Formats: sequence, structure tokens, C-alpha cells
Amino acid sequence: MGFVAEALARRFAEPDWPLFACPDWAERLAQRRSLIPDALRELLDQKEAARAVAIFNKLRLPDVPGQPTMAEAAGEWQRDIVRVLFGTIDPATRVRILREIFALVPKKNAKTTGGAAIMVTALLMNERPRAEFVLVGPTQEVADTAFQQASGMVEADEFLRTRFHVAEHTKTITDRLTKARLKIKTFDMRVATGSKPAGILLDELHLMASMADAGRVIGQLRGGMIANPEAFMVIITTQSDRPPAGAFKAELDYARGIRDGRIVADVATLPLLYELPEKMQRDGSWRDPAHWHMVLPNAGLSITIERLAAEYRAARDKGDEEERRWASQHLNVQIGLALHTDRWIGADYWERQADAGLTLATLLVRAEVIVAGIDGGGLDDLLGLTLVGRCRDTKRWLAWSKAWAQPIVWERRKEIAAELDGFVEDGDLVRCEHPTQDLQEVAALLVTVQAAGLMPETNAIGLDPQGIGALIDECVQQGLPEELMTSVSQGFRLSGAVWTAERKLADGTFVHADQALMVFCVGNARVEQRGNAVLITKQTAGKAKIDPLIALFNAVFLMSRNPEATGGGMDAFLNRLAAAA
Repeated sequence: MGFVAEALARRFAEPDWPLFACPDWAERLAQRRSLIPDALRELLDQKEAARAVAIFNKLRLPDVPGQPTMAEAAGEWQRDIVRVLFGTIDPATRVRILREIFALVPKKNAKTTGGAAIMVTALLMNERPRAEFVLVGPTQEVADTAFQQASGMVEADEFLRTRFHVAEHTKTITDRLTKARLKIKTFDMRVATGSKPAGILLDELHLMASMADAGRVIGQLRGGMIANPEAFMVIITTQSDRPPAGAFKAELDYARGIRDGRIVADVATLPLLYELPEKMQRDGSWRDPAHWHMVLPNAGLSITIERLAAEYRAARDKGDEEERRWASQHLNVQIGLALHTDRWIGADYWERQADAGLTLATLLVRAEVIVAGIDGGGLDDLLGLTLVGRCRDTKRWLAWSKAWAQPIVWERRKEIAAELDGFVEDGDLVRCEHPTQDLQEVAALLVTVQAAGLMPETNAIGLDPQGIGALIDECVQQGLPEELMTSVSQGFRLSGAVWTAERKLADGTFVHADQALMVFCVGNARVEQRGNAVLITKQTAGKAKIDPLIALFNAVFLMSRNPEATGGGMDAFLNRLAAAA
């Protein structure tokens, strides 16, 4: 039994074997060491791995003077992909232990060129007659670039010109011996139609993820791989220039879980994530070029740190928004808030004030009093609810939010559908199954808070005065006193609440639950100055959604009145329950 066969047998017997985990990844990046885990490297079919790397190294860059070989031009990270991709197939059964690779690599590290070389190598390593290999680009331009690189590598080598037939009009390269084909395509639903690929490479997943049905297309591609036991999928992508969402967020979170050892069972994916530790991304350490070598595996080849430093200075001089966008693309710094020049000032402090331990349950325990803010519009808007409590110990304000949306929101706002799906998965957004589900669930949640004795006697629930009749009726029907509810004037009259929230965020006396939904809403908020007032409205935010943020401002307006709970708080509520028992 060979190395790979032994690994397959052990994998079957021990599904919790952390074969692909790399817990010392940060240390490896700092020392510019390979991210291939030692356990996996030891199990490779070294002969096949070396043969694949030798083929890869002989390919030539078609668009560089002198047409250097990949041995000269490629970073070791690309050879790592080739090494593990073709060294993890059992020679007897042709079953692959490593089915997928997820590589997160910044721009200018020759991702597209390297991807083309990997797929040409796959054609040459392939033994399956009429096998189909697919390289998918997010746009026509990227797909064209990938094809020009792959076909250029064929044209640059006399042997390959004889071995392969290149069809420019269909972007196809065919092996004359095995009839296997490499197709370069643009990402859409047709990519997965009727496909049973032996190998797939997805270039720039973060761009694909913003497209409609991206997750479903990727799922269908995976389904097509089942027919071939040696099939593989390689994803090579840059970090998103917006907060990760949809299929990209799902794949990235999964890869991080494997890398960190949190996800072990039934794993067949190798994560190669060139990103700085979260602490360095949050505290601004990423701005120091001394750390950049950690995330630039092609440094000294396709890019230099000196050149990047000059580009960074230019981006920084253009403002925060451009600086963060640049960092996301060139250093894989994950954007938490899509900052823009007319942003709400509170956005600058939002991420810092997140409390991962704050949930609805902990809010009910920690708060001495709670008020609610609600905002929503038509059926194509979110219905946002934010609870703001005053901590009984520290007197800091604590905020927790939730939202509801009707199915029509996904139909009319396809450009944010991926983000919405992510919030549903997080549990912070409810996709309603019937028209009144949102009203009923909001009212029920408010009843829970009021029953706990945490609301003031009056002015406990602040609502936009427009279109609130149905919600008030539902609240009254579920037993909430009507005097708990009060209208909160919107527009410039809400300026005081906006200023209060941003000041308390800045001085650290306002914390919020760590929710991607609110990061999305805060990032969407745009400010319009009118005289001495500021407006944060749905109109200025455009198509993006900010309803839960407006709900937060409504709650802040009420908390600014320094309310007192009439029921004695959670302790009194629990005592009443005990007495009743």
C-alpha cells in the first residue's frame, strides 16, 4: 500500500485526523515557510509530485521578454499547489485524498498566470481519455487573460505546439493524444450545465460571489466532480474589497476553520491563506511594510515591496476609503466597513466597539433598562429592530439588532442578495414566509423584554411615525400597552441621536453585538449635511439597506432620556417567577 492509499485508509478510519490543519500558520508566514502541513507533506506520492513540478517549471511566460520559465518566474507557493495537487492521488485506484485547494493571495502575485500554468500541467498529467478541465474567470476580461496565458504557454514550446490544438474562438486547448480539453469560461450558470469536470480552477471567487446564484453554481460544479474520483477544484482569489459575503464568505470561513483546526471531520480541502493575523489587521500593524512579506508569496518576482510601498502612499493620500480598498486587494486586509468620504463618523469606531459576547440573552441579563427602536418601510425594505440597554454595572449602553425581510427583497435587490443570505445564516436576518411574520415576531420579542420588567413605563419603543399602524396593532394584540410606543421624528430631527451614538462609540461607552448585519448597515450609511443638522436616510443610502441602523438611532433617542425600568429588571422578574413557582 502506497503513501496515498495509507492516507485514504486512515482518513476513512479516523475522520477527525487533522491532516490539513496548520495551526502555526502565522509563524510560517513570518518566516516565509510553506503553508503545506507537515502531516500532508509526508504522505505525498513524491514521485508524482516531483514529475508535476518538473512539468510546471518548464512552462514559459508568454508575455515577458525572453519568455522565462516558471522555474524562474513562479513563487514557491504555486509549486506547492502543483505538488500537493498531483501528489495526493492513489496510483492504484486513482482516488484523490485532496479534492480542493483554497488559496487567498493578494493581487500582483501572478494568480491568473499561475492558474493557467496549473491547468496546462493538469492536462499533461491527465490519464483520463476525453477529460474536461475548466478554468473559470469572473469576467470576460479575466477569462480572456487566462486563455492568452495558457495558449501562449503552448505556443512558446515546440513540444506543446505539437501535443495540443488551440481553438481561439472557443477558448479551448485540446490534447491530441487523450482528447482531454481545457476550456476557459466566464462565470455564469452555463458553466455548470452538463459538466463532469476532472479539474476546475476558479479565479477571483470574491468577484463571482456577488453574482446571482453563485453558491448554487459552485455547488453544481462540485456535484459534477463526483463522477471522477481524481477530480479537483482549485480556488485562487484575492480578499474582497467589501465585507466578505455570500459564497466567498462561506468558502473563506470554511478554509479558516480547517487551517485553525476547528473543522476536521470529513475534510478534503487544503487552505493556503496568505493573510495577516486578525490582531495585526485590527490594530493597524498591516500599514508597516516590514510585515508585508508575510502575505506576498511572489515578492521579488512579479512584485516588489518597494513598489507596493509607493503605491500604498498614493492610496493613503487619497483618503481612508481608498487606503482600505488598496489594503484589501494588495495585502488581503479584510474590510469590515465599506468606508466612504460621506460616511457616518461613527463608522470609524464601530468595529472597535464590538462585543462578541453580547447576545439577546446576555443583554437581558446585563441591562437594568432596555428601550427599542424600530424602522421599516414597504415590503421591499428590511424591518429593523434594535434594543439598547444600559448596563447595570458599567452604565455603558449595549445594543443588539435583528431584521426581517420579505422574499421580494431578494428579487428586487439582487445586488445584495448574497449579503442577505449570509445574514440569514448568521441568524440576524429572518426571511419571512408570510406577509405578517415580521410584525408578529417583532411584537413577540418586545413582549419578552417587557415581561422581564426591563422597559420603562412609557416611551419604551420608538418608531418611525410613517406606516407604523399595522405594527402597533400587532403589539397591542399581543398585550403590549399602547403607551409604551412613541413616534420618533426622522430626518434632521434625528440628528441628536446620530451625534450621541457617534460620541459614545468614540469614548467607549457604547458597545454592540458583533453582527455582520450591522457592519453592512453602518457601512452603507451616508451622511448629508443640512445647515447644522445631519441626515442619514434611506434616500442617501441608495439601494443599500440601513433600516436596523435607523432603528438603533430611534432607540438611542429614547435612551438619551435616561429611562428607568418599571418592573425592577431581570432579577425582580426571576424573583417573581420563583415566588409563583
